This record gives sequence, C-alpha cells and structure tokens, in this order.
Amino acid sequence: MFFHEVEVNDYYVFRYPPYDLSLASKMAQVAQMQQLDLIHVHYAIPHAVCAYLAKQMLNNGLKTVTTLHGTDITVLAQDESLKDLIRLAIHQSDAVTAVSQDLIQETRQLLDITTPIELTYNFVDKRVYYPREVTQLRGDYAAPHEKILMHISNFRPVKRVSDVLDIFDKVQQELPAKLLLVGEGPELTKIQCKVKALGLEDKVLFLGKQEDVAQVISMADILLLPSEKESFGLVALEAMACGVPTIGSTAGGIPELVTHGETGYLAPIGDVDAMSQYAIELLKDEKRYRSVVEACIERARNEFCNDRITHEYESIYYKVLGLESEIKPFTSTMCRA
Repeated sequence: MFFHEVEVNDYYVFRYPPYDLSLASKMAQVAQMQQLDLIHVHYAIPHAVCAYLAKQMLNNGLKTVTTLHGTDITVLAQDESLKDLIRLAIHQSDAVTAVSQDLIQETRQLLDITTPIELTYNFVDKRVYYPREVTQLRGDYAAPHEKILMHISNFRPVKRVSDVLDIFDKVQQELPAKLLLVGEGPELTKIQCKVKALGLEDKVLFLGKQEDVAQVISMADILLLPSEKESFGLVALEAMACGVPTIGSTAGGIPELVTHGETGYLAPIGDVDAMSQYAIELLKDEKRYRSVVEACIERARNEFCNDRITHEYESIYYKVLGLESEIKPFTSTMCRA
C-alpha cells in the first residue's frame, strides 16, 4: 500500500487553500508515475470531480470508478448550486456504484440521472468484525443481570438520538438495562441535557469516540438506529457481524441490510413505541434472541463479507478496462475462509 499526501499550498492569491485543485493534480501525478489504468474514488464531491480533472490533464485513457455513499447525494445534491457539478462527476465516470438500492433511486430522482449505477453494498472485514469475548469490559459498564443497549453515530439531527433516549427510557422501565452512547457531534449537549431531564444519569453512559468499534459493539445486546436518513447504515452491519441485532427505522437503505424479524426489527421513523416494544420482547425471549444473533452473524458473513464485495468491485474494474474474460466466478466458500 502506498500513501501519497496531497500538499495544499496557501498562496495569497487564493482566499481559501485550493485543496480540490491540489488533489486533482496529485491524482494525475500518481496515475502517471505508477502507470495506473484506473482510479476508484469515493463520493462525487470532491473526489469524482477531481478524478475527472486528472483524466483531462493526462488524456491517456485513464478510467475512473465512482462510489456514491450518501452525503454527496442526500445532503450536497440538495444544494442547487452543486447539482450540476455532481451530475457532471457521475456522467464523466466510467462506472458508478452506490451502497444501496435506495441511494440509487434517490440519485436518479434528485439529479435526473440515466447513467447506469451498480448496486455494491458496503462490507465488513471478517478478520476484524466478529463476536468478541468482552465479559470483563462489559462488567465495567453494566451488572451481569443488566442488558446493554447501544447507539453509535456522529450525533447529528438526522440520527434522532433523542428517539434513542425515548426508546431506552421505555425499555429500562421493563427490565434492568444500561445505554451506552458512542460518538460525538452537534447534538451531544442537547442529549446530555435530556438524559438529566429524564433522570437517567446513572443508566446512560457517554463513551465518546472509540477506535476499536468491534470491541465496543460486542458489549451490546442491541444496537439502536432510529435514523431519519441512512443511505446504508454501516454501523448496523458492523453490529450484525459482531452478533448484535439492530432495532431501528425503515429509513433509506436500512431495510436492505436488516431483515425485519430475522436479524433485527424495524419500525417507521419516529415510532419509538414500536421500537421499544420490539427491544423489550426480544430481550425477554432468550431463545428468540439467540436465534436472531445467529442469523445476524450468518447474514453478515454471507451477504456482506469483504471477499464477496471485493469480488464485485474487481469485476467492475475488469469490465471498465474491457477485460471481462478475466472475471472469475465467485463462490460462497470464499466468505467462509
């Protein structure tokens, strides 16, 4: 793996450092120096636009693949001043992928895109995300008889962390439980105030940002994800791979990831009563809970393992380069290795 740093010069003629121009220049430089045939970029802005500029600079047949992850469409594409730029980036890519069917549909509706967009889900590395033995760590936050509910996000309004508190409040009235909130963001202070207002200071713990997500998620019995927008819901996949069911909303791509009634439970956005009831029923039924946990692990390993998604991306690269004959068939045993 090679790392090529983008150095941004602070020229007095620019009001702001020209990162995008420096990035495009660096892409062209690296592509030429390493004799690259293809560049895979993530997010339409700024990376796909910069890749397009790099292609124009080189004019040597360099191919680009762009992956849409969500915010470039659900947030930036809402800005009329950026729509044409995002549309250009997509149209000028040699192949475009998106992390959910829902995101593909939203991209087409918002930008009137006719360019083919291939569905390629996010994935987890099975070497990192698997059920961990965290009995000792779990004991630092909850008693053996207490259940642990968890929420991980950047605490933006779209994550509806206030709903997380409402769900937990209802759950803890029915059974002993703790809520672990992981992450930071603009809503953090508001959530801290609500915790105090609900009288839950002793039951809600703020863990801040955590590096070893797999270790932290493995402490949880349930992940709460009641978002109002979620292009895919990567944290739910990380939880699934660690054997932790998700209870959340039907927003965006979450239903494509969480199979309702099998690997978790979903309810309409804002329906905290239904979500809390799902959590209570699941946590009280040990046999049902174990069945859901096993289904989570199985689905993550089969449908979203790194080997399967890597193979899908490699197939796209071969097609873009006109090398379809090089595509090898994928077998499910690859995900078991």
